[in-house]
Amino acid sequence: MLIETHAHLYLEQFQEDLEIVVERAEEAGVRYILLPAIDLASIEQAISLSERWDMMKVMAALHPSEVKDAEDADFHKIEEWAQDDRIIAIGETGLDYYWDRTFDEKQQDFLRRHIRLAAKVDKPLVFHDREASTDLIQIVREEKEASSTPDKIRGVFHCFGGPESVSKAVLDLGFHVGLGGTLTFKNGGVPDAVSSVPMDRIVLETDAPFLAPAPNRGKRNEPSWMKLVAEKLAEVRGLSIQEVEAVTTENALRVFGLSR
Repeated sequence: MLIETHAHLYLEQFQEDLEIVVERAEEAGVRYILLPAIDLASIEQAISLSERWDMMKVMAALHPSEVKDAEDADFHKIEEWAQDDRIIAIGETGLDYYWDRTFDEKQQDFLRRHIRLAAKVDKPLVFHDREASTDLIQIVREEKEASSTPDKIRGVFHCFGGPESVSKAVLDLGFHVGLGGTLTFKNGGVPDAVSSVPMDRIVLETDAPFLAPAPNRGKRNEPSWMKLVAEKLAEVRGLSIQEVEAVTTENALRVFGLSR
């Protein structure tokens, strides 16, 4: 059994063949597919998918790139969604300094709002981090130190790629790392960057439709290809595929409060 902890199946890339994509995921042993939100519309789209397929579970948040044009009213909607029992996590939130550095402070403000919301509703966080690790880790650390319930600030740094100094900081904060297709990229450096991360702190993902694992790099990614990520992790850790599947599944069940 595998748990896909990060896939955007509500995007247009899956409009024509989503049923087939889901079938292939089930055939590959995927038990759950977790759908992170990027904006308000995506939450509703993901909810619709979860009503059709019980295996799909929904998150709520504003992606850091979407924060630029967001208003307080938008976050109030996120707060409302967070109370919904169908929402299992607050994600994906975080920081993205790659595309646009003109609204860093606003990103950081909304990140703090998401962290405090997650602690309030006692649901895990899923972080997006692109060229912003130092600030993201510092903000999470500050929020945990200021919180009356720091243990409730937990979750996953998704699409994790290190470096090892960041890996140590993430572990010290009590978070897990999400490994996907980049683990399989030749010369990508991810296996070395996460070499110090223990198996009980790793969950698997694809970030579909993005970042397809080798040998499918460049194609539209999908949850069934998470098997390739698991195989690569087994290879670099010297474990059987069965051991990798068992451990990462238990980790995901625990982090996201899912039942067997």
